[in-house]
Amino acid sequence: MTDAVTFRGVSRHFGTVKAVDEVDLAIRDGEFFAMLGPSGSGKTTCLRLIAGFEQPTAGRIEIFGERAEGVPPYLRNVNTVFQNYALFPHMNVLDNVAFGLRVKGVGRAERHRAAEESLELVELAGYGARRAGELSGGQRQRVALARALINKPRVVLLDEPLGALDLKLREQMQEELRKLQRALGLTFVFVTHDQDEALSMADRVAVFAGGKIQQIGSSEDIYRRPASKFVADFVGSSNVVPADLAGVGAAGQWASLRPEDIILDASGREATVTGKFFHGRVTKLSLNVNGQSLTALIPAHETTPEIGETTHVSWEPSRAHLMEHEA
Repeated sequence: MTDAVTFRGVSRHFGTVKAVDEVDLAIRDGEFFAMLGPSGSGKTTCLRLIAGFEQPTAGRIEIFGERAEGVPPYLRNVNTVFQNYALFPHMNVLDNVAFGLRVKGVGRAERHRAAEESLELVELAGYGARRAGELSGGQRQRVALARALINKPRVVLLDEPLGALDLKLREQMQEELRKLQRALGLTFVFVTHDQDEALSMADRVAVFAGGKIQQIGSSEDIYRRPASKFVADFVGSSNVVPADLAGVGAAGQWASLRPEDIILDASGREATVTGKFFHGRVTKLSLNVNGQSLTALIPAHETTPEIGETTHVSWEPSRAHLMEHEA
């Protein structure tokens, strides 16, 4: 099976800045793929390289097996949903969605019929006459998605499209995007700096830093088996500890131990509570264990010690992961 998108040694330099540095990547046809990383890590530049808004300084890009370097955006079988949605304020919703077909010279009746169908896909049937300014943030996001889908692309690129939404609506849209992607069977490439967003939505995640991919894997692989201290620290909350303390390796090695895997245990290691924070379902404890700072997440129904008190904690060594790289 041909991959949807392939990078072979792709770099993109801006002067002396290596925004993307010799990236190798294969995104499978029909998968929901997330590019995750902090600002300046190279994830958005990779998305723009796929879209055709940027051209590589070096390397080869293929979209369904065809060379993409030098091919303009409008000739690629991809469409982008931008972070700010980029809706035209002087057009109503129907004309916004139909704009891509208008550029292609499709007649008014045909493109409006297609726009209505696209709006139905995103559950906005009947909203065609409204203006963008009359819509909520979530509705504008759906209009932008409908506009991307109307051209029937094989790859949909999403540039942090949920970043402007409040938490509850963002979680709702995460579910709806995932449901829509599965129903359509399209390849979704999703750029985000939100770890929870990437882990909850994606089939696979690529973690970026410094223009390079630090690790690619399923959400569970990335979370449970981080390859480096950077991945462990960036993806979720992790205790990066000496491997001998975690019980999985020798001195000089490092292990990742997730906070939810640390439990209060009267027969465990002695720990001093240095911080306590209530988070509803859990209480977060900051601990000092043998001079090592650890964070534990304790279910809210359990009684927890106060700051300054001594307690005891333990964990199953099998829950700690010995990392391949320290950096």
